[in-house]
Amino acid sequence: MTKLRFGMFGTGFWSTFQLNGWNETGEVECVALYNRTKSKALRLAEQFGIAAEHVYDDPAALLANEQLDFVDICTAIETHYPLTQMAADRGLAVVCQKPMATTLVECAALVEVCKVANVPLYINENWRWQYPMRQLKAALDTGRIGQVFRARIDYRTNFPVFDNQPFLKDVEQFILSDIGSHILDTARFLFGDATHLTCQTYRVHSDIKGEDVATVMLHMQSGATVVCEMSYASRREHDRFPETYVQIEGDRGFLELGPDYWIRETTDAGTLSTRHKPPRYSWADPAYDIVHSSIVPAQRNIARALKGLEHGETNGDDNLKTMQLVYKAYESAGEHRVIAL
Repeated sequence: MTKLRFGMFGTGFWSTFQLNGWNETGEVECVALYNRTKSKALRLAEQFGIAAEHVYDDPAALLANEQLDFVDICTAIETHYPLTQMAADRGLAVVCQKPMATTLVECAALVEVCKVANVPLYINENWRWQYPMRQLKAALDTGRIGQVFRARIDYRTNFPVFDNQPFLKDVEQFILSDIGSHILDTARFLFGDATHLTCQTYRVHSDIKGEDVATVMLHMQSGATVVCEMSYASRREHDRFPETYVQIEGDRGFLELGPDYWIRETTDAGTLSTRHKPPRYSWADPAYDIVHSSIVPAQRNIARALKGLEHGETNGDDNLKTMQLVYKAYESAGEHRVIAL
């Protein structure tokens, strides 16, 4: 099978796991790296067997010198738009890290840039691809619990996220942008789109600029209410970072994704409990096991979409709807009001 050739922009904390994920798919090959600090890119290149002459500290030079099918943008959020513009101008497909861009207007512009250039755009959004989350969705789609009227998505932890990503302390918009882009996308994946939302935020850590706690209430097109809880400041007896819990109430039953990947479905027939442990990869950080394992199916879907073999779930148009939730949640929190979507 022909492998797609790509260059990666950015060689920071997540790049190692993304490259391993791409390699695991068997669909693509990374042939070039860019980082503004070239020494960092050279270290990653050595780890993945990429020759030094294919390592750059100038993104334009990489695009001019390499034969690519797409680029993978794994850099700081403020660089996503200009790097996407550069790649699209050369007719290259773009895979971009979440969150898409710094504002909703910029997100829409980024999507439009790729449409004008007639190049595919996909966002490297992996949360919906977590193995137990896919199994929860499959159980939900059977309709056994009936019409959903209320749900809760729970991501609350005290994990020291700033230890390995210290730059997060200095971002003005933190948890809604960082983890909210995942959780709100998961809400859309499970329950569809929303008509209204309201949000409250809070900052617990005194040494950070942004919010580390957020609660978003979504009013869905289906009529259901979905509450999304996010926190990096919650001290729980059993902290199972980075697991996400989901509780779903239907008019004929109750469905739950709980700790340790257990799914419990309760109906008139009783309660059925099944465990859905994610796959384990040798390159994954055990602390991020559920997250890192979800990178593989997310990127496999993108690669196969680029080849015209599958529908790419996390395309630019779809993820723009998720980013609308993120930035409208900030608007709601700032103005203390319900926002219509």
